Amino acid sequence: MTLTPLVYWAQRHAEIYLRVALTDAQNIDINIHEKVLQFRAQGHGAKGQNEYEFNLEFLLPVKPEVIYRSTERQVNITVRKEQRGWWERLSLQERKPVFLAPDFDRWLDDYKTGFLFVYNLVQFLGFSWIFVNMTVRLFMFGKGSLYDTFHTISDVMFFCQILAAAEVFNAAFGIVRTGVIPTLIQVVGRNFILFIIFGSVEEMHSQPVVFFVFYLWSAIEIFRYPFYMLGCFNTEWKILTWLRYTVWIPLYPLGVIAEAVAVIQSIPIFDDTKLFSIPLPKAVGTSVSFSYFLHAYLILMFLGLFINFRYLYKQRKRRFSTKKRKAN
Repeated sequence: MTLTPLVYWAQRHAEIYLRVALTDAQNIDINIHEKVLQFRAQGHGAKGQNEYEFNLEFLLPVKPEVIYRSTERQVNITVRKEQRGWWERLSLQERKPVFLAPDFDRWLDDYKTGFLFVYNLVQFLGFSWIFVNMTVRLFMFGKGSLYDTFHTISDVMFFCQILAAAEVFNAAFGIVRTGVIPTLIQVVGRNFILFIIFGSVEEMHSQPVVFFVFYLWSAIEIFRYPFYMLGCFNTEWKILTWLRYTVWIPLYPLGVIAEAVAVIQSIPIFDDTKLFSIPLPKAVGTSVSFSYFLHAYLILMFLGLFINFRYLYKQRKRRFSTKKRKAN
């Protein structure tokens, strides 16, 4: 009696993906003849350790070459379509074979890839607009552009930085492989500067330090987000990769220094306005100024700089050492 394994499938415009649920598969024999894929192998499936096989006639023509990889848990098969396009179903017969089921893991991966691409594209467009706008205004108006940066740029910067909160959730839930703590430090730190130091204190709106903070932030991101966009499709541009892992070395510390200057400039303003101060009982007759927290925050900023710089340096070292080993 012929035993049939469970087969999960997914597609993209150019390829078909099959995942055969066989553990420790051996003696794998796969070939395609006239749109029909024939599979035979020995392994542990739904009926235990046996020989399993199946034939699958595709809806449309496919190329005869088959790429497969066997792991301890399954056999992954890739078949290329003869013509690019989206198929309404996999098999020629309208009724789905009983051993065939959608591979929801890969479908979710596709949705995840699409979401990440759109997210990175939106962020890239936003930070690119900020960078280009500030550069053009600097050439057109010179030093005068330093004093109205907040009024002309802040709306887009608010949008981009609110959206950046998604990166923390992406890291926390494993949607992207990156450290949660470094991502949290950067997102929270930037939003604190943007919303508390700049956004809540009107006197800071016309300070030139706003220009330098926004310019350094956007200069880093216009290389980072295109790198992630290409990564969604397993594509790499070597120059962009080098820039993504290199430009942060001078720009990131400069950005933290600019943020520290902004905090220092805001301390006298918070003292005078009593904004965010904590009132004490009338018997004491005073309040705890928010500036005390800002003094402590300055220390935390440079501690965060050390943590993130170390993390980013390890990322860079790992990335390029891997490239060298592959080249050798």
